[in-house]
Amino acid sequence: MSTLTKSDMIEHLMSRLNLTRQDSRCLVENFFDELSESLIEGKEVKLSGFGNFELKDKNSRPGRNPKTGEPVAVSARRVVTFKTGQKFRQKVEERLFSD
Repeated sequence: MSTLTKSDMIEHLMSRLNLTRQDSRCLVENFFDELSESLIEGKEVKLSGFGNFELKDKNSRPGRNPKTGEPVAVSARRVVTFKTGQKFRQKVEERLFSD
């Protein structure tokens, strides 16, 4: 299994859409900036056919240090969650089970 990076996305846009490196980088950076800013503002991000990103609040809870086994308090925090869309989920399942 390999990893897709921003650099890979930029290269793909360059070859697929015949964009310059600078234009491709700008497009990728602006996409992620917009997604990030929307989440920071408390907005849910819905990408049709792909999935939804949202910010969720998690309560503080007791935890355990995995190395020592000592109890540790896990503080309250905000996390970004992603839920796949139905079309995307179906594509992934088709790909996984067709091989």
